[in-house]
Amino acid sequence: MKFPFLTLFFLLIARVTYAHLGTLTGTVIDGTTGLPLRSVTVQVVGLGKSTLTDELGRYRFHGLVASPYKVEFSHVGYASLVQETTVFDDQTTHIQTRLTTAPVTLNAVTVSALKAHDQQLISSLDIRLRPITNSQEILRIVPGLFIGQHAGGGKAEQIFLRGFDIDHGTDIRLTVDDMPVNMVSHAHGQGYADLHFVIPELVEAVDFKKGSYSTDKGNFTTAGWANFRTRTTLDKSFVKLEGGQYGTFRAVAGLDLLGQAGRANNQSAYLASEYSYSDSYFEHPQNFKRFNIQGKYHGHLSPNTHLTLMASTFWSKWNHSGQIPDRAVESGLIGWFGSVDPTEGGQTSRTNINAQFVTVTPRNHTVKNQFFYSNYNFELYSNFTFFLNDSLNGDQIRQKEHRNLFGYNGSYSTQTSIGRSQWTTTLGAQYRQDITRETELSHTRNRVETLERMQYGNINEINAALYADELVQLTDRFSVNVGLRYDFFRSQYEDLLALPVTVRHATQGILSPKLNLYYTPNPALQLYLNTGRGFHSNDVRVVVPQNGRQILPPAYGSDLGVIFKPFPKLLINAAAWYLWLQQEFVYVGDEGVVEPSGKTRRYGLDLSVRYQLTHHLYADLDLNTTKPRAIGAEAGQAYLPLAPTLTSVGGLSLQNAGPWSGSIRYRYLANRPANEDNSIVAKGYFVNDLQVNYTRRNYMLGLSVQNLFNVRWKETQFATESRLRGEAEPVEEIHFTPGTPFFARLSLTYVW
Repeated sequence: MKFPFLTLFFLLIARVTYAHLGTLTGTVIDGTTGLPLRSVTVQVVGLGKSTLTDELGRYRFHGLVASPYKVEFSHVGYASLVQETTVFDDQTTHIQTRLTTAPVTLNAVTVSALKAHDQQLISSLDIRLRPITNSQEILRIVPGLFIGQHAGGGKAEQIFLRGFDIDHGTDIRLTVDDMPVNMVSHAHGQGYADLHFVIPELVEAVDFKKGSYSTDKGNFTTAGWANFRTRTTLDKSFVKLEGGQYGTFRAVAGLDLLGQAGRANNQSAYLASEYSYSDSYFEHPQNFKRFNIQGKYHGHLSPNTHLTLMASTFWSKWNHSGQIPDRAVESGLIGWFGSVDPTEGGQTSRTNINAQFVTVTPRNHTVKNQFFYSNYNFELYSNFTFFLNDSLNGDQIRQKEHRNLFGYNGSYSTQTSIGRSQWTTTLGAQYRQDITRETELSHTRNRVETLERMQYGNINEINAALYADELVQLTDRFSVNVGLRYDFFRSQYEDLLALPVTVRHATQGILSPKLNLYYTPNPALQLYLNTGRGFHSNDVRVVVPQNGRQILPPAYGSDLGVIFKPFPKLLINAAAWYLWLQQEFVYVGDEGVVEPSGKTRRYGLDLSVRYQLTHHLYADLDLNTTKPRAIGAEAGQAYLPLAPTLTSVGGLSLQNAGPWSGSIRYRYLANRPANEDNSIVAKGYFVNDLQVNYTRRNYMLGLSVQNLFNVRWKETQFATESRLRGEAEPVEEIHFTPGTPFFARLSLTYVW
């Protein structure tokens, strides 16, 4: 009987001892805006205890011996701070900490085991130091990602990443404040992602990650994903005027509606608007017009719940010169910036409502709820083959749709300590429904006359998903992330051209497991292995004819990488990666046909280097190599058209040198195959850009120059079979959109 009594005695002693320990809690906020800061590293100096702040900027340490303590706070873009406090027996000590912004220095950057699974980040500072004309161009900051415009500025850009010609978004998931950008079963192509509804000055940061390794990211996450985070509040009201060559003008304004009085009550609200106009550098004026307006409100419904509401609307209209064949330029039929069919162009609009609720319970559980809605309209006139199919009227087509998109994202997260390990469990549910009416592909003439409707119907597509994710920090050095996701699709197409009108359905689901390992032996080195299964869905007009079979082809990928800081001012990130895709059916919106493709595999190396040369001068280099191939193709026919094989970007950035800041940069894209046997080659390019800013207390002057040395380059290229008027036989060759010539713009920003 002695043993049970002894056990009970020691348990009571332990309970009494623990009861006399104290608790330390706190909240970390931005010293300028007063808003909570998440993911701040909080460390109790001398104890080795550390944690990250939650969505409400809160943290908690249990079981502390009554004593004075020093608590250190660190966050990228903010000055580190050490705060002293005292913990008492049987009491909870609460402190509030205000962090102030500070220049980012590589000396202050550490490789953190706590943040092993965090995505990479593009900050607002990165954006201000680049010559950016629209939000789509912010994607260029993602290492290895290239974009190309081939419709004059109003159409979403073509995207290239990790050996993919992603077209307009088929293999990269893009979101804004977690609201989807990619359009499923779009009139112009699957996954079409137009970011032009975002005002660049309102982008606070962009989270991104390559590969299909994030459990909460579903459809289109094969090459990677990026989430644009717009500002929750404006530090100050501002107005910006910008003018440049080729009849270019832009005006942006943002108004802080509540000011300091609102921030004192944990509220903020702003209204911002943008108008752009440009004739552009083509021989036929573009008459490009874009109008944006966005409003956002942030407030606390209770001490533990905050609400963010966003509403925006966007409209754009333009003409464009399209893609022109090499032979038309070489023969002198048209100039380098000329056009074969000058009646091409389009218009588009999008209106969004986004509501996000975040609640942190007394037990430190985080509940997120998000509801979103978009009304979207699109109309585009293009002519890719000229007179190949219709020698009299030409081959111009119209792609048109009206769409309502609505959905929900929800998650529940909790943190648990088991011994020395920390377990973060997340359960999530997502729902998205796209309803389009009169999705159309028609043969037209001169943008006014409809000659024939080739496709015309209504789409109703549902994507529902559940996921579970576990992030385990086993020790201070080793972390494991395991996730499982299930997506269900229900596709419906109503064919309005069929007699009688027919409605067909198809359903299918896919399971996506993830496994990620992180080892951080010291603050200067981290090794990681990311693995996962991803997918991209296919167009409903492909899904229905296949009766739901093989419509969600999986992608299997892995990254083996290292983050290394050999010197205080040098940071290196390198990864070897592999991606395998199962056979899929691809709907080609430009042609209105289904093209099957076989299995493919891609592998390559990514290298990113950041070096601080002086206190104000930084150098960066990104180098990406890829070998993309089709599996099972005939000898010499295994090339993947337009897939990049070698890319590099880099430059020098000047930050906080008194009133001066800016950058000079380069972009390099190597030659790549334009068709399956590499008999037609898409020529590479090397282009330089310049940004110079002069900042005083209430204003900033800026000079942006694209293509600094005025090189002649082809921004987008395609191997296309076409026929010009009067030609007896069609010709297959490179068709291209010329890249921007020397293009200078001046801007003035005034803040108050």
